[in-house]
Amino acid sequence: MFSLYFKEIKSWLSSLTGYIFIIVFLAATSLFLWFFPNINNVLYTRLADLQGLFSLSRFLFLLLIPAITMRSFAEEQRTGTIELLFTKPLSDNQIILAKFLSSLTLLVIALIPTLIYIVSVWLLGNPQGNLDMGSTWGSYLGLILLGSAFISIGIFVSSLTSNQIVAFLLSAAICFLLTFAFEYVYSFEFLGNFGYFIKTIGIDHHYSAISKGVIDSRDILYFLSVIFIFLFGTKAVLMKKRW
Repeated sequence: MFSLYFKEIKSWLSSLTGYIFIIVFLAATSLFLWFFPNINNVLYTRLADLQGLFSLSRFLFLLLIPAITMRSFAEEQRTGTIELLFTKPLSDNQIILAKFLSSLTLLVIALIPTLIYIVSVWLLGNPQGNLDMGSTWGSYLGLILLGSAFISIGIFVSSLTSNQIVAFLLSAAICFLLTFAFEYVYSFEFLGNFGYFIKTIGIDHHYSAISKGVIDSRDILYFLSVIFIFLFGTKAVLMKKRW
């Protein structure tokens, strides 16, 4: 499994895709956090927190993560190398986990440079150091869980098709619907308490709680369940393709 994992990491770092993902993510967050006047701009709001980063990232992930996962299995199917992959002494679980972890590693690499934002806000605070670190680290955990959920969705969709564009569009659509559609349904007041239940099915409900630094085991369990469901679905697809 680790050989496949390192092979995937190497393929990211030897192609433009991985670098484009990192550069676009960092450029977008930097511009909106420090330069463009908007509600997420730290200097504009004059608030010593990084909520703007965690709010922006969920929208960026909707496009960027499907872009890196679309090739996971779609490219293997298009080139016919998936048959070669099946002949290796690897179980479906190991193949899926290697691709999942390689994409997650790329995501973490993209997040590491944002730690400089923490230092910047820490120094700019009045008084200096006026930053809730517990809430900040909790929010980073939420960001990793959100990214992991999107990665699992993207890998599942990629296993369904050999067309990377289709995989990108479909995974982006599913991520968007699972994130915001339930929030929209909740806005219908006539649903009452049932509307709130529908809201809790959506990703944004749980991510919003964690992004505020509120670590609740129910939110973590929700994300782990989403990841498991889509990775299990990927395994079912691969098993069918083997036969």
